[in-house]
Amino acid sequence: MKTLTTILVLLTLMLGTHTISAQTVDEIIDTYFENTGGKENWEAVEALTFKGTLDYGGMNLPVTMVQTKEGLTMLSAEVQGQPFYQTVYDGETLWNTNQQTFEAEMNDAEATENYKLGIQDFPDPFLNYKEKGYKVELIGNETIEGTETFKVKLEKKPKLVNGVEEPNVEYYYFEKENYVPILVEKQVAIGPEGTSMGQSKLSDYQEVDGLYFPFSMIDGTKDFPNAQSITITKVEVNPEIDPAMFQFPKKN
Repeated sequence: MKTLTTILVLLTLMLGTHTISAQTVDEIIDTYFENTGGKENWEAVEALTFKGTLDYGGMNLPVTMVQTKEGLTMLSAEVQGQPFYQTVYDGETLWNTNQQTFEAEMNDAEATENYKLGIQDFPDPFLNYKEKGYKVELIGNETIEGTETFKVKLEKKPKLVNGVEEPNVEYYYFEKENYVPILVEKQVAIGPEGTSMGQSKLSDYQEVDGLYFPFSMIDGTKDFPNAQSITITKVEVNPEIDPAMFQFPKKN
């Protein structure tokens, strides 16, 4: 009987710990949305456009990013006077511009399916994450470049890698003063078989139509000095979007 009582006490403590952990991570997420405009306002977002400059190898390229709730997306830049497109999705086809020929080319079926998995991330992966089938976990506290943060694990639906399902996990570091993410990490492919920890550093949060967005983003891989920075100059919330801009161009 004493052993049974001890086991019940341990189980109670374990369940209590899990409850506190779940409440804590949800409090972080709730505070994040409260501080950046409120969940109801984020849920009302149907489309977003971002304009800015990309520092690419010392060149400052004008860039435009467009996203919609339906999953339509486009990243465009002007390179040597020519339009250059990446991650363009028209509802069926995922395509981009070939870096060598500057011609439009479709992505393969696996890349397209993986992209579709992320459509529900708009406008934020943490928004109603349980309804999306995502899982979150508070890993602990971590100092990032002198800033105290909460490290939160976000587990999405598995992605395909060479036809095999692989874990789809991202780590968000929420700074403790304003509860906004300043760093996002996830595994990215390097070469045919290698992987590395990709990093996106977020800063300079500014208010647009009652919502807060990072106006500075630095993308790269951990421990490698090959980061690319994007400085946002303009954000539009729920602009008029012409679906034709996403269509895969027809060859003459």
